[in-house]
Amino acid sequence: MAEGNAETFNDQPVFAAELVPYRSLGGKGFRVLLLITGVICFAHGIFFCVSGAWPVGLFFGADFLLLWGAFLINYRAAKAREEVTVSRTNLSVRKFAPSGRMVEHRFNPFWARFRVRRHSEIGIVAMHVSGEGRRTDVGSFLNPDDRESFARAMTGALATVRQRI
Repeated sequence: MAEGNAETFNDQPVFAAELVPYRSLGGKGFRVLLLITGVICFAHGIFFCVSGAWPVGLFFGADFLLLWGAFLINYRAAKAREEVTVSRTNLSVRKFAPSGRMVEHRFNPFWARFRVRRHSEIGIVAMHVSGEGRRTDVGSFLNPDDRESFARAMTGALATVRQRI
């Protein structure tokens, strides 16, 4: 094999994963929820204002605004993601903040250690990659089933990379 081909072969990803937070309510569901909640809050607010209990009506409006704001914050946080790639020469964890800022952590896959912390009832509660005096958490926003799946795949990828050709 020519030297250029060997470098290309070693840089080819053996494993690549994009980790994203799970959100059970999509955009359409969000709009339907806000519509239903808005109608209910508006109707009750009007009823209490007409009945003379106008402060209660204002609280219904405040409740709706707080619900809307909480969902906006939640959906903004859902823009966070992580990209994990493993090749024979590099283990890379790229973390993207909701703002778009990216931080990349690189490790030598032969020296890197993938650690999993488990709880007897919950399963995996934390995962991290460490090596060369550095450490970074991986998939902290994943649900327990996705953590299990990722941990199996990541462990297999590191085992594949460490095998001799």
